[in-house]
Amino acid sequence: MLDLIQAYENYLTKVKQASANTVASYMRDIRQFSQWLRSSEDLDVLDAQQLNIAKYMENLASEGKSSATISRNLASLKNFYNYLTSSGFLEKAPVIEIHIQREEKKLPQILTNREVELLLSQPVCVDPKGYRDKAMLEVMYATGARVTELIDLNVSDVNLEQRTVKCSSAKKSRFVPLYPVAFQALSDYMQKVRPGMIASPDEQALFVNMSGERISRQGFWKILKFYQQKAHIEKDITPHTLRHSFAVHLLENGADLGSLQELMGHCDISSTQVYTQMVNKKIKSVYEHCHPKA
Repeated sequence: MLDLIQAYENYLTKVKQASANTVASYMRDIRQFSQWLRSSEDLDVLDAQQLNIAKYMENLASEGKSSATISRNLASLKNFYNYLTSSGFLEKAPVIEIHIQREEKKLPQILTNREVELLLSQPVCVDPKGYRDKAMLEVMYATGARVTELIDLNVSDVNLEQRTVKCSSAKKSRFVPLYPVAFQALSDYMQKVRPGMIASPDEQALFVNMSGERISRQGFWKILKFYQQKAHIEKDITPHTLRHSFAVHLLENGADLGSLQELMGHCDISSTQVYTQMVNKKIKSVYEHCHPKA
């Protein structure tokens, strides 16, 4: 069974070219299910029936897992069993008719324009860390990049002459322009600071930690939290908060959905349309608060 799970992980990585986060999420769900199946049902994954999987979903619910987490687990198992059937290990997938009632999806939290200005003004360019942090935050908000895209940036992804950054995900790449302040912050970091920070002349990473190596997700998360506290912003800011704010602020200022889809790197425009709900909700709130007869 471990060999089958490992084979599926190789399939996700090499054939589907799924992102590291997607692979880690799928494999965690599948391994936890496999362990539960052996300990509670005395079965292997090839022997599981729909009843066993439904029972596992009920078990997750009894542990207090949200419907979103349960739905993600079910999706992970559906994809895994589809792989097993398409690869000839099973004749029929045992997850076809299991459905989870979804909670109403919460709209993502965003920052106001004032909060963005406060956050971006926190890094002070008096030392290498300040220059680097300023550049990272400005590029994040300028491009709407995912955190993985940001930390995966190489020097070769930046075109200072055209003032663009190439953001790449597992499935597609896009070139995003930089507004003047972001361009200046990135240019200053690359030309004045980064050469003295890198541990090796061969280092390709654009943003490096204080040891001169590519900065990690956790490293950027700590940077963001530090400046959130310094700016006295009470909202719980995550790297994705800046991405969501980027999208909503563009829509509020007249961007069309098609252009926003390209800038965000969304394969499906339905992923972009959620931001129109946020703009519409804000407009409704303003109307109800300001109209004399509302």
